[in-house]
Amino acid sequence: MSKRENYETRTEELLQPIAAAQGVEIYDVEYVKEGSDYYLRAYIDKPEGVGILDCENVSRALSDVLDQEDFIPDAYILEVSSPGLGRTLKKDRHLAHSIGKEVELKLYKPLEGAKEYAGVLKAFDENSIVITEAAGDRTFIRSDIAVIRLALDF
Repeated sequence: MSKRENYETRTEELLQPIAAAQGVEIYDVEYVKEGSDYYLRAYIDKPEGVGILDCENVSRALSDVLDQEDFIPDAYILEVSSPGLGRTLKKDRHLAHSIGKEVELKLYKPLEGAKEYAGVLKAFDENSIVITEAAGDRTFIRSDIAVIRLALDF
């Protein structure tokens, strides 16, 4: 397990009881470097959507626990937020929850001349993702997909 994966897993473990106490669920945790700064981001959600107070309460409680545990030696910025409307679907549980919803995906390299596709998420397994487009179903190899997210419909 990489350092990043270890930090994310440990943070998610510490966040579990906090999320339960605050009535939210953990959508994702990520530890990333952007420029010269490290960020530890926790994305939380609940059926009616999270508000600023949810984020603030979780952030304060998580910050206290992270200070006590002190397992990340680097200086980092803690952020707690909603995953947003156009949320990235990184994990199988995200995909399972999004079956039947409109998604957009971007590929690492063009397929039939295009790198971006949109359609309704129909199915997925460990190797592929199937979306339904106007012309029918299209299957993509998961390792070819750079990002898949919920489509924003305005």
